[in-house]
Amino acid sequence: MKRTLYLKLLIAWVIFAVFGFIVVSTFMQQMTLNRLQQNKAEELYRVATLLSENEGLLIYTNEASLAGTKVSLDFYASMLGARIQILNPSGLVVVDSELPINIDDPAVIEGFDMTALSGSFFTVGNFYRLFDRDFLSVAAPITMGYAVRGYVVIHYDTKLLQETANHLIDMDYILVGILFLLSLIILIFFTELVYKPLHRIIHATEQYAAGNLHYEIPVESDDEIGYLAASLAYMAQELAKGEDNQKHIVANVSHDFRSPLTSIGGYLKAMQDGTIPPELYPKYIDIVINETERLIKLTNNLLTLNNLNTQGMILDKTDFDINDVIRKTISTFEGSCREKRIAMELSLTGEELPVHADLTRIQQVLYNLIDNAIKFSHHNSVIKVGTTEKHNKVFVSVKDSGIGIPKDSVPLIFNRFYKSDISRGKDKKGTGLGLSITKEIIRAHGENINVISTEGVGTEFIFSLPLVEDEGE
Repeated sequence: MKRTLYLKLLIAWVIFAVFGFIVVSTFMQQMTLNRLQQNKAEELYRVATLLSENEGLLIYTNEASLAGTKVSLDFYASMLGARIQILNPSGLVVVDSELPINIDDPAVIEGFDMTALSGSFFTVGNFYRLFDRDFLSVAAPITMGYAVRGYVVIHYDTKLLQETANHLIDMDYILVGILFLLSLIILIFFTELVYKPLHRIIHATEQYAAGNLHYEIPVESDDEIGYLAASLAYMAQELAKGEDNQKHIVANVSHDFRSPLTSIGGYLKAMQDGTIPPELYPKYIDIVINETERLIKLTNNLLTLNNLNTQGMILDKTDFDINDVIRKTISTFEGSCREKRIAMELSLTGEELPVHADLTRIQQVLYNLIDNAIKFSHHNSVIKVGTTEKHNKVFVSVKDSGIGIPKDSVPLIFNRFYKSDISRGKDKKGTGLGLSITKEIIRAHGENINVISTEGVGTEFIFSLPLVEDEGE
C-alpha cells in the first residue's frame, strides 16, 4: 500500500515546525520589539511630563537653579537607566544628565526640530546625530502661557530593549519547541490509533476483493475505526452468504417455475396423444390456465421485487382515507369469502382516517395481507381488519383465525420465496414473494410491519402509516 497519507502527515508536521520557527524568528521578534518600544516610550513619557511640569517650569521661572535641576535629572536618569536633557526649542542644551553645566559654551543639537515627530511623542534613531546608534527618545514640552519654552527629552538605549526582546523570543522558541514535541506525541498517537488500524482495514478490503471473505480484521476498539472494522467484517459475512443465498434463490425460482411448466407440458402431451379424452379437455384446460396464471403472477412479482431493490421505489404520496381504501379492497374478495364462508369484521377508527402515503402501493399491501389471510383461514371463520390512531400514526391490522405460523418460521416469512411446511401444503398457488414485496413497500414509506402468530390459532399483521396532520392545530 502506498504510504501517501502518512507521508502527507509527516510533511505537514515538518511544515508546522518550520513555519513555527520562521514566525517566531521574524514576525514575533519584530512585534515583540515594537511592543517593548511602545511600552517603554509610554513609561518614559510619563516621567518626561512629570519633569516638564516641575523641574522644567522651575528653571524657566527662575525658581530653581541649574545645579539643583541637574541633581534631579541625574537621579531620574540613574533610576531609569536613561539620559535626560532639557532643551530649548532651538536645540540648545540647558541641562544634560551626562554633561556638566556649561553656561559659557552650552552644547547645541544641530537641526533640532520637534515638529518633525509629526504628532508622535517618541522617535527611534540617533536623535539628530547625537548618538552613534539608535536610541528611543521621548520628548515632553515645557509650556508657559500657551507657549513652548523648551522640552524635556529622555533617551533610552534600544540595545537594552533588544536584549529584553531577545530574552522574550528565547522563551517563544522554547514554547514552539514544546509544541513541536507535543505535536510529535500526537503524531505517534495518530500512527498507533488511526494509521495502523486503517492500514489493517485496507489490507482486509484487499483480501475481500480477492475473494477471501472469511478474513478477520485484527482491529478491536470502541471508536469509529473499530466501528468501521466491525462494519466491514459484517459486510464480508453478508457477502459470504451471498453465494448461498443466490443458489437458494435460483433453486426456489427453478422449483416454482418447473412445477407449473411440468404440469402444463404433461397435460398438453396427454391431450395430444389421446391419453386425456376430448370430453375432459375443459377440465384440464382450466388446470393449464391456472398454472399459466401462476407463472404470470410469479414473473410479475419477481420483476416488482427486482425493481424495488435495484432502482429504488418511487412513491407517489398523496393524502387519502385509509378506511375507504380498506373497504374497497375487501369488496374485491367477496367471491373468495363467499366460497369459504369467511366473514370480514371491520373495526375502523372514525368515518375517515386520512394518511399520507402512496395509494396504489398501500392497496397492494392490503391486497397481499387480506389474500394471505383468506388462503390460510378455515371455512366458517372470521377475518378482522381494523385501524387505530396513536402518536400521529395509523396502525392497520389484518388478523385471521387460521392455521397460524410455526414459531421458528415467523422471522423468515418476509424472506423471498420462503414458505413454511404448513403453507406449502395449504397454499398451492403462492409464489413466496407477496410478503417480501409488502415489507419493501412499507419500508420505502419509512414505516414498519410486524407479525404476531400462534400455530393453530391465527396470525395478525400490523403495519403503520403517517397520519395527515390537522392544519388547524
